[in-house]
Amino acid sequence: MNDFAARLLAWYDRCGRKDLPWQGVDAYRVWISEVMLQQTQVATVIPYYRRFLSRFPAITVLAEAPQDEVLRLWAGLGYYARGRHLHDTARIIVNDHGGEFPRDLLALCALPGIGRSTAGAILALAFGERHPILDGNVRRVLSRYHAETGTPGDASFEARLWTLADAYTPALRVRDYTQAIMDLGATVCRRTPECERCPLASDCQARSAGDPRAYPSPRRRAAPPVRHARLLIVRDGRGRALLTRRPVDGVWGGLWSLPECVGTDVGAWCREALGLEVTLAPAGAPVQHRFTHFTLAITPQPARLRRILAAMENPDLVWYNTREPEALPALAAPVRRLLALF
Repeated sequence: MNDFAARLLAWYDRCGRKDLPWQGVDAYRVWISEVMLQQTQVATVIPYYRRFLSRFPAITVLAEAPQDEVLRLWAGLGYYARGRHLHDTARIIVNDHGGEFPRDLLALCALPGIGRSTAGAILALAFGERHPILDGNVRRVLSRYHAETGTPGDASFEARLWTLADAYTPALRVRDYTQAIMDLGATVCRRTPECERCPLASDCQARSAGDPRAYPSPRRRAAPPVRHARLLIVRDGRGRALLTRRPVDGVWGGLWSLPECVGTDVGAWCREALGLEVTLAPAGAPVQHRFTHFTLAITPQPARLRRILAAMENPDLVWYNTREPEALPALAAPVRRLLALF
């Protein structure tokens, strides 16, 4: 075993996390956790993971569930394409692979929402097979240890780190090693590192250079643009709110939301697009919601239904009683907040 892996495993035996709910379980649970942990921290994921597994204890149950229910349990985790991909992949595994996860890296990478690092983590953590991973934590550890300059996402930089990840992954104790290098990045080699606690500090080149935080190079980002949307909060005489299903592509894809009004004449838009005549109340103050690449400034527009001009036969347009939260479909967190406010 190489010295890097040996030191990391010795540290893991003393200090590593061994009580995460997805450790020592099957491929299905490892896969759920790995997808949830993409772009999301462990402390946030754990309660979602437990609720998700309580409702979908097996891949067959997930595959048979309506996508609305899957997204409802995902709501709040963000990056909703992950939830849709999870559901799609469950169906493919049940229908095309007999309910068993492929034990082949390329076959796993062909499934929706599973890239090389996620596939490697499934094979290593669930089956003990030797496959490297390169998530954000591992990328940070390796780029600092070797003072590798580059920006995440750059092809040359990523290729160099994959070579290092493969070289250091041992043939023995691969489960523990995979968890160990993720743990080191998550708990010690963080954005602001605690080098005094690191088992690799003695020959870490970034530490020797004097500024570990410079590795990897931060992405140069301009100030995120601000997009504007007017969301209509229409209630009928029974207090129900009108909801519409968002397109699969785009913001909150596949989730239910308040109708997004297009144009400046809200009343005319309601008549033409929704077949409703409404009485408008004063618009609320804009509410901002941050996405990865932009900020959405939402203007809430309350309204009261006066009459329905045309029969509502659109399955993507429904009335919901917001006084019964358990009956609500999958809603994005900002939409839930707006419904509560108004």
